[in-house]
Amino acid sequence: MNIEQTPLQGVVVLSPQRFGDERGWFCETWNAARMAAAGLDLAFVQDNHSMSGAAGTLRGLHYQRPPHAQDKLVRCTRGAIFDVAVDIRKGSPTFGKWVGVDLTAANGKQLLVPKGFLHGFVTRLPDSEVQYKCTDIYAPDCDGGIRWDDPTIGIDWGLSGPPILSAKDQLAPRLADFDSPFVWEGTK
Repeated sequence: MNIEQTPLQGVVVLSPQRFGDERGWFCETWNAARMAAAGLDLAFVQDNHSMSGAAGTLRGLHYQRPPHAQDKLVRCTRGAIFDVAVDIRKGSPTFGKWVGVDLTAANGKQLLVPKGFLHGFVTRLPDSEVQYKCTDIYAPDCDGGIRWDDPTIGIDWGLSGPPILSAKDQLAPRLADFDSPFVWEGTK
């Protein structure tokens, strides 16, 4: 497994090695022992799977606050998405900065989005499916979001028109109106 650091501390791109033959291919998307040896010691407790019918469907920017904050390991198993993580840790030198990665069924890449980061994605192809593992259960009372188009964050989603959004995402507050429950703990 190739592990690539991003400019945002803790956000990494994982590229599993695929082993193929005439039948297709096999890959290991997570191995707790190997990942712990690489400094990624996470215990996942929930798997999620979403399907978005139309290209241009945007989901995010979401977070889950303590005591149910989540690390997420995200991959696209059908179609293609542009996956984004935004640092919302108070005191972080990269607060409000974002990183985006193309995740596709073809490239097999995964994005690890740690606690203290917003997460969102936009579909590039119709019928795109996203699967992600979480280190805590979904807790509706801890669920929150920030506007996908917040100008202080300035994400370039690569959209050619308006995205398809949920009502919740249309009403999300701006980063300037958000008191983050996450605090940067320095370099680890």
